[in-house]
Formats: sequence, C-alpha cells, structure tokens
Amino acid sequence: MRAVVVRSFGGPEALEVEEVPIPRTGPGQVRIRVEAAAVNPVDVATRTGVLVEFGLVDRREVQGVGWDVAGVVEEVGAGVAEFAVGDRVIGLADRLDVSIGSYAEQIVLDATAVAPAPEGVTAAQAATLPLNALTADQALDLLDLPEGGTVLVTGAAGGVGGYAVELAVLRGLRVVAVAGAEDEKLVRGFGAEFFVPRDAELGPAVRELVPGGVDGAIDAAAIGKAPLTAVRGGGSFVAVLGGAEPLPLRGTRVANVWIRADGARLAELARLAGEGRLSLRVADTLPLDQATAAHERFARGGLRGRLVLLP
Repeated sequence: MRAVVVRSFGGPEALEVEEVPIPRTGPGQVRIRVEAAAVNPVDVATRTGVLVEFGLVDRREVQGVGWDVAGVVEEVGAGVAEFAVGDRVIGLADRLDVSIGSYAEQIVLDATAVAPAPEGVTAAQAATLPLNALTADQALDLLDLPEGGTVLVTGAAGGVGGYAVELAVLRGLRVVAVAGAEDEKLVRGFGAEFFVPRDAELGPAVRELVPGGVDGAIDAAAIGKAPLTAVRGGGSFVAVLGGAEPLPLRGTRVANVWIRADGARLAELARLAGEGRLSLRVADTLPLDQATAAHERFARGGLRGRLVLLP
C-alpha cells in the first residue's frame, strides 16, 4: 500500500510517498481502509522535526504522518466486539512513535481510539472531526466551568477554536470569541455571544464586555499572556499548544491540553456532528500523492476548514 512518510525533516518536500507493507492488526485493534485524512498543524510539526526537537518523540528512520482518519473497517483483531468489517468509522492516531500515520491507504488503530462515523456526511467532512473536536472538548473538561460561566476562545475561526465555541455553547457557557474582524459573522454563527477582534488589546476589550473578566480561557491561537489578562483572578486557562501556557498569575489555574484518543467521547462528538450541531469544515480535498502541495497550501494560511487528503 502507499503511505506518506518523512525520512529527513524539512519543508513540504520532505513528505515522501512510499510503498510499504500493509500493517498487521493485533489484539484489541482494527485495520481501517483510509478514505480521508485531514491535514493539521501537528503534521507540520512532525514533518519539520519540531516534535523531536522538543523531546516529544525519538528520532526514527521512517516517521509516519497524520492523526485524523475516516474510513471503513477492513479487519478486526481478537477481542474487538464493537466494530465489524465494513463499518464506517473515524479515529485518532495519537501515537508519535509510528512509521505509518493516517496519510496512508490503510492504518491500524486501537479500537478504543475509533468511533462510528457521523451519519449523513462525507468521509472528508468526517475526517476533520477527531483531533480538533477532541482537543476542544478535553480543553473544556480542564476548564471545568459551571453552566452559565464565561469562556474566552482565541482562534475562534480555526479548527480547534471553532469546535471550542460550539461545544462551550452546548455546555451552557457564554462565549467571548477572538478572531479576525472578517470572521465575526462566522464565529457568531458558532454561537459566540461576544466578539473581540484579534488585534484588540484583549484584557480591556474583554473586561468591557464581561466586567471583572471571564471565568476561563481556551487559547487555541497560542497567544500566551494576553488572553490571561482577560481572565478573572482565580479563573482557569487552558493552552492548546504545549509551551504556550503563561505563568499562573492572580491565582489562575493554568493547564495544557495534551490530546488523547477517546473513542467513547468521539462517538458522542460524531453524533452531534451528524445532527448538525458541530460544523465540519473542509477547505479542499487533494489526492494522497499531493501531500506536499497540501502542506504548501497550509503554510500559506487563510484557510477556513481543513485540507483533506484522499487516498
């Protein structure tokens, strides 16, 4: 089968399409025929060697790329009862120490990292859900705000930020969204009650809308210190990017969301997406062998939604 791998870190040209053996399915695992794989920032970090540089993974001769997958179950391992051959599924490949990621024609995942695909959507749309929605959901878990609380979301027009806004609203939270001025209509459509342009001075701008400051913040744009100034004393702050979390000034509880696969929760998110309560945004689709072109387009920015590779 074909898979996109990295042998030497670098720019988009470092992505190589190779013929590799079909991966074997072990106990508790499923093998998925990949129909779609979304392109995410972590894939860029994999390709450039940032993950190795920060000690998150050891250098490998061959490094697989890609976390998000949507496809069809081809084989189930021993002990797997919840999935059968032919099931349409989505999943998250959250391990870094692998030679095959989701940029491939087939992938093996633990069954606990897999969920039924959302109903009524394309594979490309479904592939945009796992990493970004689970990250937003787990960030909200870390904030642990009561219903009626206020939450600031930076990067609210992005993949994680958009889901954070929608999921926060579903939890009964009031959202202050931060994004480019041109995206105000978009993020208000996600359910944000308040909007602040990203070039504003966040602390004063947010406190004018929410006196005393918001109860918590999700920094999906990895801004760092500025969003913290908008949080009330003793509030909560969750950084999406490791290393972007500020010091816990004014007694703020600061955490980083280290994403983990969670098939059970992913199934619930897929149900919400199938009901149209979560927005599945695809910027464009490209063939698997155009992974380099996809990363070049990703680097140029300006996308609303994810680029998705189709094997």
